Amino acid sequence: MTVALRTTLSSDERDMIGKLNAKLHKLQPRDRLNEAYFEGEQRLKQIGIAVPPELRVFELVVNWNRMYVGEIARRQKIKSIMVPGGKKKRSKALQEGFDANNLSSEIGLLNTETMIFGRCFGTVGTNDEDAGHPRIAIESPTQMSCLIDRGRRRMDAAFRQYRTEEGQRVGTLLLPDRTIQVVAGRGGWEIDEVGDDTGVDDHGLGRVPVVLFLNRRRLSKWTGTSEMADLIPLVDAAARALTNLQVALETHSVPQKWVLGLSKGDFVDKNGQPIPVWQAYYTSIWANQKSPKEVEVGQFSASDLKNFHDTTNHYAALASSVTGLPFRFFGQNTANPAAEGAIRADESRLISNTEDKNEAQGVGIGWLMSLYERFRTGEWPAAGLAMKVEWRNPATPTKAEEADFIQKLNGGTPVLSREGSWDEMGWDEARKDRERGYFEQEASDPVLDRLTRNLNVDNANADDPASLG
Repeated sequence: MTVALRTTLSSDERDMIGKLNAKLHKLQPRDRLNEAYFEGEQRLKQIGIAVPPELRVFELVVNWNRMYVGEIARRQKIKSIMVPGGKKKRSKALQEGFDANNLSSEIGLLNTETMIFGRCFGTVGTNDEDAGHPRIAIESPTQMSCLIDRGRRRMDAAFRQYRTEEGQRVGTLLLPDRTIQVVAGRGGWEIDEVGDDTGVDDHGLGRVPVVLFLNRRRLSKWTGTSEMADLIPLVDAAARALTNLQVALETHSVPQKWVLGLSKGDFVDKNGQPIPVWQAYYTSIWANQKSPKEVEVGQFSASDLKNFHDTTNHYAALASSVTGLPFRFFGQNTANPAAEGAIRADESRLISNTEDKNEAQGVGIGWLMSLYERFRTGEWPAAGLAMKVEWRNPATPTKAEEADFIQKLNGGTPVLSREGSWDEMGWDEARKDRERGYFEQEASDPVLDRLTRNLNVDNANADDPASLG
């Protein structure tokens, strides 16, 4: 690997940064809106309802968006990563790289961000602190953009930018053969030189070390679609209904009273002092100085708020049909818990949706790990094929169901090996290594060896007629 000795960007590199920067700014309004909906911070004015300042305390947004995205992401658990081509085997080197980069936690962020914004990025680069384990990073789609060659369906360039704590704009231009660190100045973007670091890394990879992840990918479209897109209108509708319900509850929590023949100054306590307005409203006993014959007092009938409840439940049912989440996820629980088979059937669409996303995300993660191996060894694995990612079952299993399933497969003529059973149980490699150690200890137990040796001697004597005297 060599370092290019130059201090300025070429005109092509400047133009590329300009295009990538403009593309990122074009997507920012939609990204901000998706971010607000995921965090439940959207204001009702954004969804077409004008709320006076004195009533904004009643705004209520039910965050079905985060529940939906989070439920899918929680079911996306990686079981193992295998080398491609022929007989697929688990690689300890890949597992080391996976663990060294904390991907067990980072993959969850990758899946979540991809569903929120419709896209996300993963990058691979050299690691100055640990050369044996290249750095894998998950990049925020709000800080990164890329250019795709639609004809070759390959990435031409990517640009990551952010602001430092001092407010300075810095960025990284990633190209097929080099990576350039840049900083924004008065004259535009320039190469960021720090000490002996020239800011240019000529890696000669032949491709951009970036993997683009897309949610709900469409042909010829490279920005993806937010998983919340179909749910957002229903969340807006429910927010309107629930805000109106909040106001209605406040105005009907104490039935409205009416009085004829009294003015504000007529409300007094036993000492003749005026009663505050809130006390007069909430106190059931009023005092006044006028004759009862001159005053008429009454109370309006309380309203029935059942229409709000029915409307909200209707929106929840529509949200269930759009997302594939079971209706019970929206708070519609029955008195008796569902049986195991009923749970699996109820979650069939959710499981299928998660499996489809695992398939798409797995391809991208496989390419990330292939890039990792290229940086680690200097060679592409298996003619440049992506690694194979195995996912855990996204269904809602129970221990009893798992044990029964494995027992049935191993009954009679075994279908699963011992380690195959461990895979079905979702054990990671560290757990399997620990269990292998336990089996080795049992196999080398001196007490067991002595008992086995004595048993073999007894069997030999029983077969020898001379030993019987």
